[in-house]
Parts: sequence; C-alpha cells; structure tokens
Amino acid sequence: MQANVQEIEIDTGVAAVSYTDPQAPALFAESMRTTGFGVLKDHPIPQDLVDAVHRDWLAFFDGEAKHAYAFDKEKHDGFFSTAVSEVAKGNDKKDLKEYYHYFAWGRYPAEVSDAARRYYETASALAAELLSWLEAHTPSDVRAGLSMPLASMIKESPATLLRILRYPPLTGSEEPGALRAAAHEDINLITILPASNERGLQLKTSSGEWGYVPSDFGTLVINVGDMLQEASRGYYKSTTHRVANPTGESARRSRISLPLFLQPRPEVVLSERYTAGSYLDERLRELGVKK
Repeated sequence: MQANVQEIEIDTGVAAVSYTDPQAPALFAESMRTTGFGVLKDHPIPQDLVDAVHRDWLAFFDGEAKHAYAFDKEKHDGFFSTAVSEVAKGNDKKDLKEYYHYFAWGRYPAEVSDAARRYYETASALAAELLSWLEAHTPSDVRAGLSMPLASMIKESPATLLRILRYPPLTGSEEPGALRAAAHEDINLITILPASNERGLQLKTSSGEWGYVPSDFGTLVINVGDMLQEASRGYYKSTTHRVANPTGESARRSRISLPLFLQPRPEVVLSERYTAGSYLDERLRELGVKK
C-alpha cells in the first residue's frame, strides 16, 4: 500500500515572480526569506531543452543500459536504483525513486543526447544570478558575515550536482508509509527545479501543514538549502519539503524530475563551524551515504 496524502489546498505563501519584472529580485528574495521557496515565470531556461532531457532520460531509465553506470561508492556519480535509493534523515523507508547523479567531471551516458549537460550549464549560470539577487536584498549585517559573495561560492564548483530522477509508476505494493520523497531539507545553497507537468512537491508551512508549491508547467521552483541557512546565520531558512504520491491516472505514470543542487566549492567557509566540504561530509554520513 502506498502512503495516502490528503488533497487539501493550503496557501504556502510562495510567490510566483516573472523573471522580467523589474521588481523580480526583491520579490524573489522576500519569498525565499519568508517561505524558503520561490517560483520564477518567464525565465531564460528553454522549455524545449527541459523537454528533451525528460524524453532522453525516460527512455534511459526504461532501458537496461542504466545498469552499466552503477554509482561509484567513492565519487557518488552514476545510477542509483530503487534498491539503493536514499532514506531521508529521520526516516526509515527508502524513497520510491531511482536517479542518476551527474557532475561536470563525472560519467555521462552515451545513450542520451547532451541536453542534460546543456541544462546543467544553463541552470548553473542562472543560479549564480539568483544568488546575486538574494545577496543584494539581504541585510548588510548578514552580508557582512559571508566569507565571499554567494555567487562566488559556486563558481567552478566540482560539487554542484544534477540529479536526474525517475519516480516509477506506483503499483499498490509499496511499503506502507513510503513516499516518492519523504520529508527532508536540501543540503546545498539553493536548488533549481523545472516544474513537472504533474504536481507533487509540497512544503511544510510554519503552522505544520503540508501545501503544494505553485508549479505551473514551464516555471522554475527554487528553494533554500541548509548551506545557505548556515552561511546566512538563519536569515534564509531551509524549509522541509517532500514529494507526495500521486493518485488516479498520475499514479500509473513515470515522472522525471531535474533538481540541480548548487554546492559551494569544498573549501568555501560557510561559518565558524563549517566549510562546505565538512558540512557535506557530516550530512552524507548522517544519511548513511558515506562512512
């Protein structure tokens, strides 16, 4: 049995902002500050590029070639099957997903086009701009605590990760309580995610309720990660979120998702307590991914 998620419409307070609006940087920063999430319309990532990645990788996950790219236990690039899917911190059930980890330096399947590589580069460039937006609209005392500009933290970072996710169709035989992605927070600075043609992403509001993040087809969803929370001394808060199991016809379809996790270079100082590298190591050990 799959976990049932109540279909209740909750106002999450997340603002959908047009990238072309002169007030976009301020509006985006305020949404990120108050909810941990922001949504961009009219953004510069071509929808046909996202569509190409979806087509390529759906075929890849449906085939057998993926098994030739089994993940590297040291480098963490490559294919992760449903059998080795991660368990969110504080949970005891594997997420209902399989995925491929692509780093700029890592393995890339010969069976797909270069669309995912191009998406990685385009979205990374946009992420640097969005981090600059955030910094420009952050109070001066918080900015003064940063070890360097936010956009500089991710420049040429070998740790930035594109996770190409496939949520398989649900069969009804899933472990009770298992979700496509259980409640968690992201580890990185920010995450960029092109909205799917089907909703599923939910955030936990300050009142403890779960509400869907606005995700009209063609928009981009961006959220604060734990590293930005650490670097900003809590000014930007990493919000708990999950991917709910669909119902009806949607449950019988695969869903591709393309979160790009923008990670600082390992040596970047986040706070008096952590560099980006030490923070990532600690979290990966907590997740059981690294020993």
